[in-house]
Amino acid sequence: MLSQTSQPGTSFFDQARNNAWSNFRLLACCEKLSSGDLTKQRTSFFPTILQTLNHILIVDWYYVDALTSGGRGRACFATANPFSEIGKLAAAQRNSDGKLLNFCEMLTGNGAAQTVTLDRGRGEYAHETAGAVLSHLFVHQTHHRGQVHAMLSGTGQKPPQLDEYYLDCDAVYRGSDFHNMGWDGK
Repeated sequence: MLSQTSQPGTSFFDQARNNAWSNFRLLACCEKLSSGDLTKQRTSFFPTILQTLNHILIVDWYYVDALTSGGRGRACFATANPFSEIGKLAAAQRNSDGKLLNFCEMLTGNGAAQTVTLDRGRGEYAHETAGAVLSHLFVHQTHHRGQVHAMLSGTGQKPPQLDEYYLDCDAVYRGSDFHNMGWDGK
């Protein structure tokens, strides 16, 4: 990883980094919740905070696997809720975010135009550019993190700030997050 917030010329790297940081903040808040709060039925697309977080991770696995030609394809969806413990889910999300960061860091030149094959099931395959897959993935993440953020309002935990403080000029407001993520001086 290079500078505090970017690698020149790679907006996808910036998005992957901000995405990882948003996941870090959201999951740190969710790790403070009781099991009851994580699994309580709420009004949202997925009925619980834990199910929504599992969905975010599974979809990340699928798209990161496609981007990196990992070979798992639809097997990423084998279990709808692979994690019942928030700590293990958070660790798996950090791992997935790290793979996405590495992919985006290595993306140079015309890399965003490379073709990515997506296994859509039932013998159907879609062919998209890496840039289109990345853009979709970041929107998907933002969409479902917003749902978790809203569901947190019904718990004792204050939802974390997710839409500010990434810029260098706001570094003082993000506290020790980058340090805790191992991004000191990077």
